[in-house]
Parts: sequence; C-alpha cells; structure tokens
Amino acid sequence: MARLEAGDEAPAFTLPDQDGKPVSLADFAGRRVVLYFYPKDDTPGCTKEACQFNENLAAFQAADVSVIGVSPDPAESHVRFRTRYGLEFPLLSDPDHAVMEQYGAWGEKTMYGKKTVDVVRSTFVIGPGGRVERAWYGVRADGHAAKVLAQIGA
Repeated sequence: MARLEAGDEAPAFTLPDQDGKPVSLADFAGRRVVLYFYPKDDTPGCTKEACQFNENLAAFQAADVSVIGVSPDPAESHVRFRTRYGLEFPLLSDPDHAVMEQYGAWGEKTMYGKKTVDVVRSTFVIGPGGRVERAWYGVRADGHAAKVLAQIGA
C-alpha cells in the first residue's frame, strides 16, 4: 500500500455524493480541501469523527477549506447518516475502494487481534494547487477534526 506524503500530487478522482451527483477533486481547484476516509456510516468512531468535523465546519469554512468524507457506503446510507446527525458536508461513495487505494487508505489492518483488509481511517489536507499538504494514516477518530483544524491554522 503506497502512502502519500506532503508534496505529493493528490490523485484526481470523481465519486458520487449522497445525492448521486458526481464530485471531483478538480471541482475544488484553487481551494484547500480536507479529504477524509472512514470505514462505515453510523458506527461509533465514524459518527464521532463526522460529528466533530461538522461541529468545526464553520471554522473550516472561515478558512476557505472544504471538508469531504469518503466511505464505501452507498448514497442511501450517506443520506440517512447526514440526516440523522445534521451533517452539512458532502459524503462520497467509493464502493470498489479505487480512490481509497490511490490514497493508501485501503489496506491491511489489525482489528480486535485479527488481520483484515479494509478502510484505513485517513485524512489529507490538499492545497489549492492539488498537492498533499498533510497526510494522516491510522487516525483516532475522537479529537481528529480539531487536530486537522489546528494544522491548517484556522
């Protein structure tokens, strides 16, 4: 699993959002983006992470930074998840994990003592020129949004 580092070109992608509308990294050209990959809608860690990004959304927006979440879940699941928790940023579906693989966010991990291949909770700050400014792998969900916010200087 190749991992991205600061200075690397962020892999281009187009994925459907919760409404089935295609969203591309190119749509955010000239802006900073926080792109985070998470395993599953409506699970404890993923819910905590999403809600904390949402709670900090005004600060991200004030810094002109967009937040995007990506999981393998289908659009219908994203709609329920966003509605249930009032999430105000887009959630994209990557069911075949092709984009996750490009970002090094899909691979082997140990969960409850067993090795599995799944989503590696990861976050990337992508700069206005399309380069990775910061990459985190194996993220702890609780408190992560605040760390990302601090990193971008907002």
